[in-house]
Amino acid sequence: MIATARITAFDILLKVESGGYASDLLMTHSASLDARDAGLAAEIVFGVLRYRGQLDFLIQHYAGRTRKLDLAVRIALRMGFYQLRYLERVPPHAAVKDSVELVKRAHKTSAAGFVNALLRQANRDPVPWPTREIELSCPEWLLSRWEAAYGAETAVAIAQAALREPEKYVRLSPAGDRMQDIGSQSIVPLLSLAPGHRFLDLCAAPGNKTAQALEAGVEAIAADLHFHRLVQLKPLTGNLVVLDGTRPLPFARPFDRILVDAPCSGTGTLGRNPEIKWRLKPADLDDLRGRQSALLAHARAALAPGGVLVYSTCSLEPEENEGVTAAVPEEFVTGRMRRIPGRDPGDGFYACVIKSA
Repeated sequence: MIATARITAFDILLKVESGGYASDLLMTHSASLDARDAGLAAEIVFGVLRYRGQLDFLIQHYAGRTRKLDLAVRIALRMGFYQLRYLERVPPHAAVKDSVELVKRAHKTSAAGFVNALLRQANRDPVPWPTREIELSCPEWLLSRWEAAYGAETAVAIAQAALREPEKYVRLSPAGDRMQDIGSQSIVPLLSLAPGHRFLDLCAAPGNKTAQALEAGVEAIAADLHFHRLVQLKPLTGNLVVLDGTRPLPFARPFDRILVDAPCSGTGTLGRNPEIKWRLKPADLDDLRGRQSALLAHARAALAPGGVLVYSTCSLEPEENEGVTAAVPEEFVTGRMRRIPGRDPGDGFYACVIKSA
């Protein structure tokens, strides 16, 4: 019988390959598991995604050549190698046996012997990784971009930070403590909120920054493109608006403060969302930049005289940050902030503080 945690991890990793997000899938799939099984499932899922580059190299290394593998077989092998190489508390025989059984469960019985043979060769001996892409388990095109933007040492530190489990941070609040990354917590204070301010959170879901802003006594409107994400904010405020911020905003009155925490590539959150580094393509950045530029332009048009707007992303990519805020005349920019994983605690963030024209 296959351990429940490994079945859960296998099913989630298959869904991630189809576009799902690991953290969301773990939340729903682990709800009925006991704490121990849920913990092991999360460890395997995130570990496989963080170290995928190394794991795929190990598969090829022990196989002796590059082989075209069915996705289910490859995922079972990644899981097996991850447990055997990185999880000291997992008995090797359990990792091997369950990986073989997962292949059979996926109706790939013909590959069971191959999986068994490869995993029985696995050990924790040092491996001479042939490239930095494999050693850091990060696509070379991302490493090259970070090196150009921040220098070689920082680029390596970013990739290494993405291999570690993120630290957990709690924001203490009179309304109840909330889990919120320390980088995320740094954005709202840039708005200098005060009681009575009319405040718009243009891309509000999942609501951590809206909750933080409400503590200042503002009159808040939380907007987002997706109703299913916005509805999660109901316990915070009844002023919820579904809208596409890339189009002119429908509000009759301007706002004293606006937060544009723009949808982005998320490359500052790779430790938390490791699937991004395997899913993102260079062409995606141009598409994101177009939407981000439209969000900023329409938000600026809704800013009251004397108002303040903060544009932020959890991206490390210049196109999504300086490439967007470059459209704002420098005399209206009152400050910038950047947080880089591996250098600063928490996730990576960029923020630009803009005053009204």
